[in-house]
Amino acid sequence: METVKKTTWVLDPGHSELTFKVKHMMISNVKGEFKDFSIDVIGEDILKSKIHATVEASSINTNNEDRDNHLKAADFFDVEKHKNLSFTSTSIKQTDDDEYELKGVLTIKGISKEVTLEMEFGGINKDPWGNEKAGLSISGKINRKDWGLNWNTALETGGVLVSDEVKIYGDIQFVKQS
Repeated sequence: METVKKTTWVLDPGHSELTFKVKHMMISNVKGEFKDFSIDVIGEDILKSKIHATVEASSINTNNEDRDNHLKAADFFDVEKHKNLSFTSTSIKQTDDDEYELKGVLTIKGISKEVTLEMEFGGINKDPWGNEKAGLSISGKINRKDWGLNWNTALETGGVLVSDEVKIYGDIQFVKQS
């Protein structure tokens, strides 16, 4: 009996990043990133395959230790109870030449909701060592309260400390495994 090998595209962590921005005090953005995450694609054609991402919640980094510790606490990600965030695609639809609509289920703190992200497919190329690589960029917005990330405080001058809208960005490179 012949075994059929599945093609898998695995994350190239040295050439990938997952970041976010949140408006702070209604006047500026604070940028953060998740340092530890994995993304796998099972199938030859990335644009027709299921994409699954797992993000280690405790790897959040905003370049401020006090803020990072607060984000890891129960007010936000509650990393003691919820170790990971995850995303699993449900569809990829082409909207322009290299632009796509990526739909999937995002799970944060045990709450799963469908999200729609914009995706730009950068293409496929071989590196100098013969490894086949693929690249894509994602962007989108979510309302953090949809996932129980509710903490906030009012400002004396009006408004709130942290906006509800979170902008998500990812620049991802994969390596083909056969």
